Order: sequence, then structure tokens, then C-alpha cells
Amino acid sequence: MNDDLCVEVPAATTFRIRWAGAQWEAEQAMALRRAVFCHEQGIFAGDDRDETDARAQLLVAVKCEADAPGMVVGTVRIHEEEPGVWFGSRLAVHAAYRSHGKIGATLIRLAVSSAHGLGCTKFLAHVQSQNVPLFRRLHWNVLAEETLLGRPHHLMQADLDYYPACLTPRIGMPAMGRSGA
Repeated sequence: MNDDLCVEVPAATTFRIRWAGAQWEAEQAMALRRAVFCHEQGIFAGDDRDETDARAQLLVAVKCEADAPGMVVGTVRIHEEEPGVWFGSRLAVHAAYRSHGKIGATLIRLAVSSAHGLGCTKFLAHVQSQNVPLFRRLHWNVLAEETLLGRPHHLMQADLDYYPACLTPRIGMPAMGRSGA
């Protein structure tokens, strides 16, 4: 982990949200996805990986701590489905860090902004119904209600006017959270 990208803030924890670049980041992100989608939610048996993973860009939220190796506490993947049309999927935040409030939102922002920087003209996601309010706050619109994997979802589209193009997704952006786990 590049420690100069993390800023220490008293009474707060700092997270660096960026494109995954190291093998340990990818391994921890996949383990987090298994924990959330297989064990916690029971959506998949054993593993949630699919053919999209081979062409997707993985994003991670890494907890920054002095004198400690980084720990992936959030992840999402993005991919271009057809020219200009991008999708985000498999958004997952470790249960102990969901109360920080900024990790999922910052992952979404970087996902859309980095795709925007790569020529995205439409960014879509199939969002679990319980997460629709978060996406609406982040300027997403519901296009359709649907059932995927036996669960209610909404096909949503990001309003790209609220997501400036990010041309440095490997560096990413910080997210501050409340202190504690």
C-alpha cells in the first residue's frame, strides 16, 4: 500500500478508494464478496465469481492505518457492456464498516467517475431494493423494477452530470469515516 495517499485524521478513520492494483487487494476483495453475497446474504453457493469478472475492473476501499498492512473493507466492479455503456455490480462493504457511511458512496462515485473518464455515456446497475435510497441520494434514477437471483432489484442509471470524469482511478480518492471499527 502507498502510505503517502492516506491522511491521518484525529478521531476518524481514513479509507482510500481506488482501482485494485495489487494481488492482495483482489484476493481480499473476492473474499469480501464471498462473505457478503454467499455467507451473509445466501445469494450464491460457494462463490459469486462469474464471466464478468474476467473483463471487469475491480475497485477497492482500503482502510489506512499507520504501521499496519492495508485491509480491503469495500469493493465494487465495473465493466463496459457495449461501447459507452458501463455497468457496476457486486458492491460490498464489510459489515463492521457499513456504519461509516462513506465507503459505499465513495466506491459508487469512483466507479461512475472513472468509467466517465473512459468514455462512458450511460452507467447502469442492478441495485438490490434495500439500497435504492442510497443510489437515489447519489443522483441515480430507477428505470425498472425486476427480480434477479430470486430477489427484488431495480435497474438504475447514474446521472452523469453529477460525476465528473476521474482520470486517476489508480490513485483514487479518500473517504473519511467515524472512528471505531
